[in-house]
Amino acid sequence: MEMNGDSVEAVVGAEVISLMAEAEWDPEGESGARSKSKSKSKSKSKSKSKSKSRAKSKAADRSVRSTQATATSAAADEGVRCSMSISEKLTPKQLGEIGEAEFIAKGVGMAFVVAKPWGDSESYDFIVNPRRTFIYWRVQVKSAHTIGADGGCSFRAHDHNQQSYTAENIDALVAYARPMNAWYVMPVRVVEELKSLMLYPGSKKKRSRFEKWREAWEVLRKPVRRPRK
Repeated sequence: MEMNGDSVEAVVGAEVISLMAEAEWDPEGESGARSKSKSKSKSKSKSKSKSKSRAKSKAADRSVRSTQATATSAAADEGVRCSMSISEKLTPKQLGEIGEAEFIAKGVGMAFVVAKPWGDSESYDFIVNPRRTFIYWRVQVKSAHTIGADGGCSFRAHDHNQQSYTAENIDALVAYARPMNAWYVMPVRVVEELKSLMLYPGSKKKRSRFEKWREAWEVLRKPVRRPRK
């Protein structure tokens, strides 16, 4: 078939237009490669940014925890100093009354019924009863409000007549080291024949044989063993 000049020019123009269109549409061409490269670069940048952010967040958390621990320790030390300062201004009887009041609050918080005998004639301070039971403990409370030079707290383990406590007088002795907020709950057999005892609730080096009775509130939930007369 013969084509004149106009027809040839039309065909050539169409092919050129087709080639240009293909070049512009090609998704795998240079523009696609550049787009992928930019996407990867952005992804790496975001990943680095997230890693740095996480690292900063962890460092901030550690700093906050360290600050909180320091503040808690400082507050505890200040509380001990304040308690000791107040203790120096009170009489032994007043300090004993503080210890007894805190025992009542502690016992009620531990789900015990705490009753106090009328007057001061009995050899014990409280009658303690685990709720909904027929168990009754005669409890003597001793409290220490200062810390000795050796880091220990000293307690008297005798009555007003300087006699050691026995199972005829009490069922348990509770020693409260107020500066450390530490409670020792001991059956009377543990302190019989003793006139005093030393406890070291704040020391990691010095440990007394009474440490096993620290916070041993379960003792007062068990049946009382009293000697038969």
